[in-house]
Amino acid sequence: MKSAIVLVLFIVAAFAAAAVGALFAPGTWYAQLAKPSWNPPAWIFAPVWTLLYISIGISGWLVWRRTGLLINAAFSCFAVQLVLNAAWSWLFFGLHRPALALVDIVLLWVSILVTLLLFWRETWQAGAVLIPYLAWVSFATLLNWALWRMNA
Repeated sequence: MKSAIVLVLFIVAAFAAAAVGALFAPGTWYAQLAKPSWNPPAWIFAPVWTLLYISIGISGWLVWRRTGLLINAAFSCFAVQLVLNAAWSWLFFGLHRPALALVDIVLLWVSILVTLLLFWRETWQAGAVLIPYLAWVSFATLLNWALWRMNA
């Protein structure tokens, strides 16, 4: 029972980052930006991020189950990536600052990679669950860069 509660708490923590991001919707400003031909349709973002936030929560839970700890280098990186994740929407959609958002997403990418590697050391499954997240943020970084360059 305790394990299930902790799993839910990790997923809630991941969705807390999503909730902050949801406060800053793309809106008219984003709709008017020039976009690359490979920009995904708007409908794809919600289902992809939903699955990614669930996987982020599961990864943290898998490490907690293995270590029983919540305070260590791996969970510090885990927390940092959640904060950077939440900050991106505010920077990009809220402040309309694609260049600052690009700095944030590069830091996010690094923090995800470090989290993935630290989690992998504890249990490879926790690291493996983060691979799609790293892949999506890699794509999102390129998209952020393209949007910044096309609209600077």
